[in-house]
Amino acid sequence: MERKKASDFHPEVLKLFDSYIHGYLSRRDFLDRAAKFALGSFSAAAMLESLTPNYALAQQVARDDARIRAEYLSYPSPQGSGTMRGYFARPAKAPRRLPGMVVIHENRGLNPYIEDVARRLALENFVAFAPDALSPAGGYPGSEEAAAALFAKLDPAKRSEDLLAAPAFLKSRPECSGTIGAVGFCFGGGVVNAMAVRMPDLAAAVPFYGSQPSAADTAKIKAPLLIHYAENDQRINGGWPAFESALKANRVKYRMHLYPGTNHGFHNDTTPRYDEAAAKLAWSRTIAFLKESLKD
Repeated sequence: MERKKASDFHPEVLKLFDSYIHGYLSRRDFLDRAAKFALGSFSAAAMLESLTPNYALAQQVARDDARIRAEYLSYPSPQGSGTMRGYFARPAKAPRRLPGMVVIHENRGLNPYIEDVARRLALENFVAFAPDALSPAGGYPGSEEAAAALFAKLDPAKRSEDLLAAPAFLKSRPECSGTIGAVGFCFGGGVVNAMAVRMPDLAAAVPFYGSQPSAADTAKIKAPLLIHYAENDQRINGGWPAFESALKANRVKYRMHLYPGTNHGFHNDTTPRYDEAAAKLAWSRTIAFLKESLKD
């Protein structure tokens, strides 16, 4: 099947898909509601297949790229599930200890897209660690539907503690300078906001289309924020005005970018919602921000 673009879908189908992947609609609900927008052979089932991530499309940095070293590591989560697992990527030749970046996945666990993001950061001279919230369930299963089902069964409180334990682990690594930032996508964007609330020593936070903390929690943020939003993402964007007011009231340093014509998930290059121009611009801004904020 040829690769589709967001413009190939009726806007309502993209909204339905967003509701489906965030658990507000079942697969059957999506298919039933999307059927009214079917055209010829492009049925509701074909739409769903096209919108589902294709990880063969996404790899920007090969797993065996000689410029980096990558491996899976276990780490402790004493307030969560006990022992967790994540993906650790770093430059193959680093003359000194480097700043660390925690990478938080969407609500599907540690999939190949997120591992690739970690490798991209390693090529920018960071040591990157991407924890897998699905570790207690055996890790990312290789199927989006299976991952969604497993994710929904996780204990939310333990899941949060499992991910919030990752920065301390990364900071303890001998390859890391001790300066830590975080980037996250969708669900992971919300987790990065929570990290900024919980961790006063976090040096930088980059949430991509993540849910916002309360005004009371926003007052606790010390890290500078680089916030990325998609224009056609009313579910997330509805929380921005209150968040912005709280950021200003508490003099939190932040920059926000809204990307015109984009949809939730525009950075994820495995789906039709990917917007190449916006994704590249957001990523270049992210790298510049991190290099500015994580100076040793």
